[in-house]
Amino acid sequence: MLWAYLKRFGRPLAFYTDKAGMFQVAVKTKRDQEREGRDRPEMPPTQIARALRELGIVWIPAHSPQAKGRVERQFLTAQDRLVKGMRVAQVRTIEQANAYLEEEYLPWWNRALVAQPANAEDAHRRLGQEHDLAAILSHVEQREVINNYTVRYQGKLYQIDRRDVRVGMRKAKVQVQERLDGTIHLCFQGQYLRIRRCAEPVKPVGTPPAVGQPKRPGAPKLPKKSAWMENFFQRPSPTLEEAIRISNARS
Repeated sequence: MLWAYLKRFGRPLAFYTDKAGMFQVAVKTKRDQEREGRDRPEMPPTQIARALRELGIVWIPAHSPQAKGRVERQFLTAQDRLVKGMRVAQVRTIEQANAYLEEEYLPWWNRALVAQPANAEDAHRRLGQEHDLAAILSHVEQREVINNYTVRYQGKLYQIDRRDVRVGMRKAKVQVQERLDGTIHLCFQGQYLRIRRCAEPVKPVGTPPAVGQPKRPGAPKLPKKSAWMENFFQRPSPTLEEAIRISNARS
């Protein structure tokens, strides 16, 4: 949605939104602790916050329900007037709904409900060549290059092309971009790397021991297990006189 907006209108100076999880990482506190009065720790930016920062767009969070009143009223109007208008126009498909939105609803909204600004000058800025929307509006993470110049991402292994291997790349961090079309791109020190997906190495399987195979000729025979302990404690013991007589006979 942001991509379509930027293509049509350009880059705004700021976006004024609520504190949804897509814009900021919530600070986790224990149940018995209060968040008020505590310094907010530095949290990593979300994907949309990073994209807005790279586009030079300021994010302004709304700190109260009153600050969100205008957009909430717009939602109520859309849920009432827009739904009824599409029903009257007999909208049945998404294409018909988009056409009604562009040709009927938005012109009525801009004509009847929009307040005139104090300064009518358009503050949107054009997209420059440095604003690669495919790269900026993607899921970006950092990964470490393994010793064999491969990078693992989402359980898959990607090999860096030999022509793009550089000194100091081992154990270095690269930027992995998962774009909206599903493709994966690697960026190292501001330059993209040619990669290919690798097949996972097959783990060697040990050979199971052979069962029922004949022994090699000439192999030594293993001694059989002694059976002198079998039923040892069930055997009747000799009397004292018999034991002395047996001992004297052996000596």
